[in-house]
Amino acid sequence: MRWLRYLYRVPLLVWHLVIDLPIALLWMLGGERTKQRAVRWWSAWLMRIFGFRLRRRGLPLEGAVMFVANHVSWVDIVILHSQKMMGFVAKKEIEGWPLVGWMAARAETIFHTRGNSESLGGVMHEMLARLHGGRAVAVFPEGRTRPGDEVGPFHARIFTPAVEAGVPVQPVALRYGERGNAQSLVAFRGNEGFLGNFLRLLGEPPRLAEAWFLDPIAPGSEQGRRRLAELARERIVAAMEAA
Repeated sequence: MRWLRYLYRVPLLVWHLVIDLPIALLWMLGGERTKQRAVRWWSAWLMRIFGFRLRRRGLPLEGAVMFVANHVSWVDIVILHSQKMMGFVAKKEIEGWPLVGWMAARAETIFHTRGNSESLGGVMHEMLARLHGGRAVAVFPEGRTRPGDEVGPFHARIFTPAVEAGVPVQPVALRYGERGNAQSLVAFRGNEGFLGNFLRLLGEPPRLAEAWFLDPIAPGSEQGRRRLAELARERIVAAMEAA
């Protein structure tokens, strides 16, 4: 069955790259609203080609907001962009990934070199500027992908721009499979790189992919970055465990 899925999904993927991608890029020239629609449209179809059935709960906030989500794979970026274009903070390596890295750059991703304090300072400055400009940013506070068996601790420092800009933080729980039972299947396995994960998922059986936009955490002076990190993680963990 895997090879049968490759047989029809590979041509669909090629079509999406050769035909749909130029259409999306032209669409993105029409202004901010049309750019967002193009990113959502292209990302949603990429998810469908990989066999994911999209389901959303809740609504993403408009305007200046920091979205924070759990992280298992490159697919997380695509599912979120299928619902709303948001400027992600992502590791620098993603910029060089075929297809996903290139499209991420077009969707205003902020790339960060891990372990580089100067890079992190630039990322924080850019996030703050975008929030002050009324735009959304998105981060994976775990700092890296996880194998899918649990939600890791959230790094509080990444919440600093939200505190300084006085904007809400909206947690997003990303669940794959029924009740999240396919998290470990979607996640990177061992030393599996991007290309290996990409090709494996292209042949996987169809499954559910859910984005739960949870109750936002309102801005306020009493909400320091550490408390924001704790609350956001608590809400995502609760959603991951929900029926």
